[in-house]
Amino acid sequence: MTSPGHVTKAQLRARVLAARSAVTTAERERAASIMADCLLGLPDLVSARCVAAYLSFGTEPSSAELLRRLRSRGVRVQLPEQREDRDLDWAIYDESAGLTRGQRDLAEPAGPHLGVDAISEADVVVVPALAVGADGTRLGRGGGSYDRALARVREGNTVVALLYDDELLPDVPSEAHDRRVDLVVQPGGWHRFGSGSRGPA
Repeated sequence: MTSPGHVTKAQLRARVLAARSAVTTAERERAASIMADCLLGLPDLVSARCVAAYLSFGTEPSSAELLRRLRSRGVRVQLPEQREDRDLDWAIYDESAGLTRGQRDLAEPAGPHLGVDAISEADVVVVPALAVGADGTRLGRGGGSYDRALARVREGNTVVALLYDDELLPDVPSEAHDRRVDLVVQPGGWHRFGSGSRGPA
């Protein structure tokens, strides 16, 4: 995907979603496996005891394998529950407890709510994104939920976005409230902002 130039957030979202709709199920599953391997091999995840992540839906890069493998390591996994005010509450992911349908009919963990500040307990936060700019600015779906939640992440902890290849762009439209990520993982490799370090998936 080329640089967005002077496109608006809405235009860029539409462009990314259209490109994602062309990704086949097989391609999506292969990308998810590669990204899980890559992410779980990075030092941030190797030492993590608690990870806040998300349940992917639609054309997003699948998080299912990542969640399964984190749980198999004994990592405490927190997943978001969207509140009526669009802020994010959190609950422990426990496969045996199953999932429920929450706001906007999205799947959510069935466990007890931990509160909006529970994200501060996570050593690593894995977030959905439609695109990320070269400065780490994340483009989400426009609801503002993650911008509010990411303001509560402890300083020094890692925020990771999962993207398909070509979704790391020279720049994305941004506003003052937009939160940046520290790391992007794609099927083609990873990129850490600030240090500029990168590596293969």
